[in-house]
Amino acid sequence: MPAALPAILGGLALGYAFGSIPFGLLLTRWAGLGDVRAIGSGNIGATNVLRTGRKGLALATLLLDALKGTVAILICARWLGPEAALAAGAGAFIGHVAPIWLGFKGGKGVATFIGCLLGLDPRAVLVFAVVWLGVAFATRYSSAAALAASIATPLGLAALGNGAAASLTGVLAAILWAKHAPNIARLRAGTEGRIGGRG
Repeated sequence: MPAALPAILGGLALGYAFGSIPFGLLLTRWAGLGDVRAIGSGNIGATNVLRTGRKGLALATLLLDALKGTVAILICARWLGPEAALAAGAGAFIGHVAPIWLGFKGGKGVATFIGCLLGLDPRAVLVFAVVWLGVAFATRYSSAAALAASIATPLGLAALGNGAAASLTGVLAAILWAKHAPNIARLRAGTEGRIGGRG
């Protein structure tokens, strides 16, 4: 069994390397659509990729942004141990929201957050999905649904007895909320776009 600190640092580094791959930017460039940061919100995530009109690219971005968290966690869980797996989750999420290659300006982290949940404890994905769907149905605000689900997830993990994952996802949820500050401001002002319509 590797020494704890080297394993944790290795997990953090591997997670960051995976998480910092800007799939939204790469896919849109490969598709000949230019720099996705020049349109919409300027974000590299799936929601902004969808603004190009290419649903397939947006779906691919969503899946790849999620899987980079899942894969990093599973690799570290297999070879470096549970502490390193947690560190990999943290690294993957931070890598996505603050990739060094893009001047630390990345995505908002929802897809990678879900991917980390899948790697850490698949039950948490169900918690996230149930809350997201419920809030989205009630409000038609995707951002509000993601924010609510991100808070419910660590609470759900704690109730399920996975304290380590609950602690980590609580920290990640706080970062996710910070990245959604503009959405929160629009929600408070009543100007946030709704699912399937305007305003």
